[in-house]
Amino acid sequence: MTPIIECVPNFSEGRDPRIIQEITNEIESVEGVRLLNVDPGKATNRTVVTFVGAPEAVTEAAFRAIRKAGVCIDMRRHQGAHPRMGATDVCPLIPISGISMEETARWAEKLAERVGHELGIPVYLYEAAQRNKDRRNLSVIRAGEYEGFAEKIKKPEWKPDFGPSVFDEKRGATVIGARDFLVAYNVNLNTTSVRRANSIAFDVREAGRIKREGDPVYGNIVKDEKGQPVMVPGSLKSVKAIGWFIKEYGIAQISMNLTNLSVTPLHIAFDEVCRKADARGIRVTGSELVGLIPLQSLLDAGKYFLKKQSRPAGLSEKELIRIAILTMGLDELAPFKPEERIIEYLLKDPSDEKLVRLSLSDFADETASESPAPGGGSVAAYLGALGAGLGAMVANLSAQKKDWAWFSDWAEKASGYKQELVALVDADTKAFEGIMQARELPKTTESEIAFRLEKIQEATLKAIEVPFRVMQVALQSMEVIQAMAESGNPNSKSDAGVGALCARSAVLGAFLNVCINAAGSENDKNISAMMAEGKKMQAQAIQREKVILDMVGLTNQ
Repeated sequence: MTPIIECVPNFSEGRDPRIIQEITNEIESVEGVRLLNVDPGKATNRTVVTFVGAPEAVTEAAFRAIRKAGVCIDMRRHQGAHPRMGATDVCPLIPISGISMEETARWAEKLAERVGHELGIPVYLYEAAQRNKDRRNLSVIRAGEYEGFAEKIKKPEWKPDFGPSVFDEKRGATVIGARDFLVAYNVNLNTTSVRRANSIAFDVREAGRIKREGDPVYGNIVKDEKGQPVMVPGSLKSVKAIGWFIKEYGIAQISMNLTNLSVTPLHIAFDEVCRKADARGIRVTGSELVGLIPLQSLLDAGKYFLKKQSRPAGLSEKELIRIAILTMGLDELAPFKPEERIIEYLLKDPSDEKLVRLSLSDFADETASESPAPGGGSVAAYLGALGAGLGAMVANLSAQKKDWAWFSDWAEKASGYKQELVALVDADTKAFEGIMQARELPKTTESEIAFRLEKIQEATLKAIEVPFRVMQVALQSMEVIQAMAESGNPNSKSDAGVGALCARSAVLGAFLNVCINAAGSENDKNISAMMAEGKKMQAQAIQREKVILDMVGLTNQ
């Protein structure tokens, strides 16, 4: 797998579009880098930029952006609500695919060394790139901010990891590191009070608040035997939070960094802030994401809020995202466009969804055209998607009946099958096109002939694997369809029957494609094994269809 990393630098400029454009132009000037998101904030006077690519290209783009920010931004005149210490305040690298955190940390160290030596900016490493445990936390490094940095940098314990130990008045200092995916998330409150917002932030953040005797605000600080303040932990693990006032919107917010979504997901953070705010007589009115979000975070949120309403969660991806946006008020301050904010959507190749984005009429016309693709493989995958979709529909309808909530699990399972089968519609056509492209390669020399043959074999294997996967998923969906025929909403039994007909046709249709693409390759052990397994799945699909049709009474008509 090609190594891909993400870079999310935060620049101390959010009000001048010209400066922001100059910085992002530097990023886009590097070949192999894809700029995903630019998110400026006027009140914070800060812009969060997100781009991805191979490590070498990403670190080159980051270097150019840091260099340009140092020219365009003057920290002596900077004011904003967000903590900061430099023109490029922080520049994290995040492993996305094909690369470990350790390798990403080494790239961060290379970048930091180059910035320090070539640009003369004091640089601190943080998170996974920092070997000194006392200096891994960004908030610890940034304590005192730009205004306190002139004195801080003189202390031996705060000698930069790279660059001069001299305060740079114009550019400040920069923090570069490697970390896991972090979500910057703000929750909006119906108050202008920073003190009250901070109280809620202290309630929820992992670090909590300083323990005091008697009065929680004015009481004496409680210290341990070493003379250090005793902390009362907050309710959310892997969460950093502060309260601030956003003049631009006239509201106070809880500004959070969710550093481990598997520990504290987005929806849990939102709900907990709602609970703590309500306890203090304050209401949450909405929220906002800064930068990008993984798709799974919004899907999990949508399912979570549906289940709180005792509603089935086996809905489409689009509907789950809509529920998440609606419930958390992600569009209260500005429109929230999933196609611009979900990282997986931004990384998608448009050709991966060329067919499934067609209307039903256009898809039928495309199938009927003189082009050989889409053909039977894509149609088989779509039949499977329809069958799984009908299974999900019956499960969702059944789950709405009293004491039938357990059907929601079936609905989610069927929805997952449907989603994968939809993706396989285009995957099958792309696999076929791969064979055509391989066959068109030149074949005049021995090396060209050998290379062409190798590519044809690779493309042929892919053209076998895709319909084989269609068979597997369509057959799995028949388990849900059978359960719905057996115990689902009686008024929808006919729908389960139609779903079975679609799923069986998908299995058999896909197997036809497996067979034709495997012709002449049966001597390959892997392909031979797939053929044998395909025959079993075909027989199982035919048998399961019969069982389901008996249940819905079709065979008795």
